[in-house]
Amino acid sequence: MTRKAAFITGGASGMGLAVAEALSARDEWDLHIVDLNASAGLKAVSTLKNAHFHQTDVTSYESLTAAFEAAFKASGRLDFVYANAGIVERDNFYEKHDLSKPPPEPNQLSVDINYKSVVNTTWLALHYFRKSEKTDYKPLLIMTASCGGLYPSEFCPMYSGSKAAVIHFNRAISFAFRQEGIRTYATAPGTIRTNLMNSDEWKSFPEQFFTPMKTLVRGVLLLVDGGDLEDSNGRKVAEEDAYGLTVEVNGDNIYFRDQAAFSDKNMEDMMKFTSMKNQLARIEKTKSEQNEVNGA
Repeated sequence: MTRKAAFITGGASGMGLAVAEALSARDEWDLHIVDLNASAGLKAVSTLKNAHFHQTDVTSYESLTAAFEAAFKASGRLDFVYANAGIVERDNFYEKHDLSKPPPEPNQLSVDINYKSVVNTTWLALHYFRKSEKTDYKPLLIMTASCGGLYPSEFCPMYSGSKAAVIHFNRAISFAFRQEGIRTYATAPGTIRTNLMNSDEWKSFPEQFFTPMKTLVRGVLLLVDGGDLEDSNGRKVAEEDAYGLTVEVNGDNIYFRDQAAFSDKNMEDMMKFTSMKNQLARIEKTKSEQNEVNGA
């Protein structure tokens, strides 16, 4: 049996490493750990089965492309891309500056890593999914968003905005990817104790608000395994309807989240009219009508 291959950005620690460890335990995956931290990456692959490390700056398209190329060359395919790398902003967005001159440019590294690198990872994932020989396993793309992408987080507005962008981006691409048999999801974890902050910073956070890492891993593996899905509220989603799904992970629970409701019927009709699904339907209808005319 051909081994499946997973490409995990931010895979040397935190959620990426936890998911890699869960896949490694199954012994049916080649694992490609993608991270900027070489010492952490090499340490991670030393404990994982069938693992490769690719030191990568996900904010560099050239560096990210090189990692995809190396992973594909090593495994001959890609089946699961986990666009997981992320950071929280460290600067005070509300800091006051000398009013006699313009302020300095804000540090938008969190936007570059949390959103722009996800766009590039998705772009490259589509290419390498297309290059991979088709099997019964449907290619899978999971993007890491955040509870801060669902609910505004005032102390880190750029982080919060970038994670909201990931959720919307995932929903926007889902139909086109589905046409090629590629499953796409965004996870929106609650607060998980990772290296986003140091131990002293985490000490100020009440214990009851943490989400266990095992819940996140359970949610990701639910998507990895595919098929019909069910959340902690008993809501069931058929596999064919799950493309583009946002999966919130909070405490011990997993929830499926819908997009914002339409403001009115006119907006709903307009958005449906401009959707790729209806555009394709109109093209097919025009072709059919033209064929009927030519046939007549």
